Amino acid sequence: MQYEFTAFPRVTEGRGASRRLRRSGRAPGIVYGGTAAPEPVEIDHNALFHALRNEAFHASILNMNLSGNATKVLLRDVQMHPFRNEILHVDFQRVDENRRLHMKVPLHFVKGEESPAVKESGAIVSHVTTHLDIACLPKDLPEFIEVDLSGLTTGHAIHVSALKLPEGVKAFVRGKTDPVVAAAVVPRALAETEEEAAPVAEAAPPVAEAAAGEKKEAGKDDKKKAAGKDDKKK
Repeated sequence: MQYEFTAFPRVTEGRGASRRLRRSGRAPGIVYGGTAAPEPVEIDHNALFHALRNEAFHASILNMNLSGNATKVLLRDVQMHPFRNEILHVDFQRVDENRRLHMKVPLHFVKGEESPAVKESGAIVSHVTTHLDIACLPKDLPEFIEVDLSGLTTGHAIHVSALKLPEGVKAFVRGKTDPVVAAAVVPRALAETEEEAAPVAEAAPPVAEAAAGEKKEAGKDDKKKAAGKDDKKK
């Protein structure tokens, strides 16, 4: 899916100018990268705010119309107000079609309810990470990567190395680690219930034996008391 938006050259810079710009309904930003110099821009705040709510907008090649020219860019950073739904600043990077990108793309988990861990053991699938660092050319950039959970069993996990990546896309991991993407976990309450249910039947015989032992000890005590009474009479 192609996303297009319009940006306008930003003439004034600085904190005061940015505040005035935001009050007018525009969001300040910058476009950098490639052979051209960084260029300050301004964008309609509401249009940008609604676009940012779309997951694909964060991991897609975007078409930016600036001064009548179309430029392909990537969203690189968004600064939001701490408690207001207000965009403080946004960064875009120009795209070079012949240069590999390093991006974070979202993971979409599917078929979890079909996995043996969920169907047979009542496990909960934990999404350990929701994004994956990848490297690829701009033409190969996926909007998301699908994680198939249908074969997940209890006590096991799906690692990055097990993911089926699109052609031309490579996972970018640090060092020699193979990070976990998803794991099946049995809820503690369910596990404890199953553990307690098994020994209940086995616990009955020892209780009965203990009761029989107590009766034997009580009988011995009665005999000792009777013998003591006889000795006193004599």
